[in-house]
Parts: sequence; C-alpha cells; structure tokens
Amino acid sequence: MGAPIQLTALQWAPPQFQGQVRDLAVRWALEEAGLRYEIKLSGDAARKTAEYRERQPFGQVPVYTEGDIELFESGAIVLHIAEKPALPGHHALLPADPPARARAKAWIFSALNSLDVHITALCDIDHWAPTEPWGIARRPQLEQMVRSRLEILAAQFAHREYLAGEFSVADIMMIMVLRALRHTTLVTDIPALGAYRDRCEARPAFQRSLAAQMQEYARHTPPSH
Repeated sequence: MGAPIQLTALQWAPPQFQGQVRDLAVRWALEEAGLRYEIKLSGDAARKTAEYRERQPFGQVPVYTEGDIELFESGAIVLHIAEKPALPGHHALLPADPPARARAKAWIFSALNSLDVHITALCDIDHWAPTEPWGIARRPQLEQMVRSRLEILAAQFAHREYLAGEFSVADIMMIMVLRALRHTTLVTDIPALGAYRDRCEARPAFQRSLAAQMQEYARHTPPSH
C-alpha cells in the first residue's frame, strides 16, 4: 500500500464555474486509475493563510498530497497520476506504445498552453467584462482565435477517437479546458469536437467525479461578503 492520497478542493464555487474547477480533472484521473483518495475542502480564508501558500503559492486548487509528495497545478498532478500503474480492471492513463505515450504528453501541454490561454481570456471577458468597451472591442478577435484553435483540435479526430489514439490523460486535460466554453456554442458548432467531448464526458469515471464535486458545492452555502 502506498501513502494515502489527499486532494484539496474548493468548498464552494459560483454557479457559472461549478463543474469546471480543475480539481475535477484530478478526481477524474484518480477514478480512471482506480486509486483511492480523500477530499479536503478549503474555503477562501484558509487559502489565504501562509500555511496554505506553502502548499500552493497562488492560493488556488487543487493541491495533491501523497506522503511526502505535494503537487499543485492540475496538469502536473494528472501527469503524476498517469505515470502510476493503474489498478487491475481500471484504465491506464498513458499508452504503453512509446509514440502514443509521447503524443499524449504533448497534448497535455497543448491543452494548457495552445488552447487554455485564449479560452481563459475569452471567458474572462464573458464573465467579468461583457459590457466594458475594451471587452466589446477585444472579444471578436479572441473568439476568432479560439475558433481557429478548436478547428485544429477537431481535425485530430478525423482518424482517431482520442488524442493519443486511445483514451488518455491528454483527453482529461483537454476536456477540462473545453468545459470553460459551456456558456457558448463554440464546441458544439464543430460536430467532431462536440462528439469528442460527449464521448469523454460519458465515461463513468467522469460522471462520478462531476457528481461528487457538484454534491459538495450543494452542501455548502456561498461565502458571505
């Protein structure tokens, strides 16, 4: 038996962000691999403490703890999980074939660098500055950039169902990035991309992870201001 795994997640998130906070990616990876873990919920005040900032310098979630291993940043955490052997009867998150394995790793970073940066910028306007003159002026260019990146991504599924050929950790990170666009039709406007999202999100491990995250939010009231 290895050291117990603890995952720190948000106690509550605003409705527009529920179901896309990045601890969901870690839960999903752990569920796919069949690894046992416990959740520690954190509120706003706790994440501002010096103790928490020692674990996560930016005061965000998730934080992953496994014995003396402590990780922050969802991409680093899911890659760490993927490099572990999956338990019998569960899904290995990195392909055994070296070229496919390398492709999966490349797409993790592509999700977080080539797509997430532009998607986050677009969503920041939509959620925080939709009526600001600068936001109105900037949004069309950002949307066009996001659309062009999504078209490139969709082309990957012309001859394969998943980014590395078989389902892998690359798909977990890519779906997490795409979930930020749920308030738009940008994903469903591209049928191949919408179908890719749907088959990934239909996986039982994703459904369990999403349900658990949403149940935790439902049990906690929003922080008072």
